[in-house]
Amino acid sequence: MTEIGLAEYFSMAEAIGIISTLFVILYFSKKQMQGLSIDLETKILNDLDDKINGLTRMMVDSPELIKVVSKTESHFTPDLAFSYHVLYTFAHAFHMYQRKVVSDNEWSGWLRYIRSAFQHGEIYEIWKNNIDLEKWFDPSFQKFINDEILPSVKK
Repeated sequence: MTEIGLAEYFSMAEAIGIISTLFVILYFSKKQMQGLSIDLETKILNDLDDKINGLTRMMVDSPELIKVVSKTESHFTPDLAFSYHVLYTFAHAFHMYQRKVVSDNEWSGWLRYIRSAFQHGEIYEIWKNNIDLEKWFDPSFQKFINDEILPSVKK
């Protein structure tokens, strides 16, 4: 049987150390790439939100423009157009919180603001009666408003 000398033990330890280092580098590289992917997607979503904000601002200024995207919404008033703008802003904040872009502390401020708007403003009645939710808002935001915001509003 062959004997393994001290030098061979050091060589094997060195090889194991090098391989372990490569695995650690690979692991952290993968995590960094995932972070970059999330950052890129968040930037794209923010850019798209800027576009929708611009469009809703135009609708607030000229509610008659809604006919370009919806002929059935001919009863648009400036109040209703502004309500869409507010709700799109709330939806964007909600989605950024879901993506963990907005901190818990920042989100608690948004949550108070959203609840206050539904409690003290006309947005509650507009949400319940004047907005075709399935057409304009995604299901997760609808569920959030219906399950977490509306029950806390005392009307």
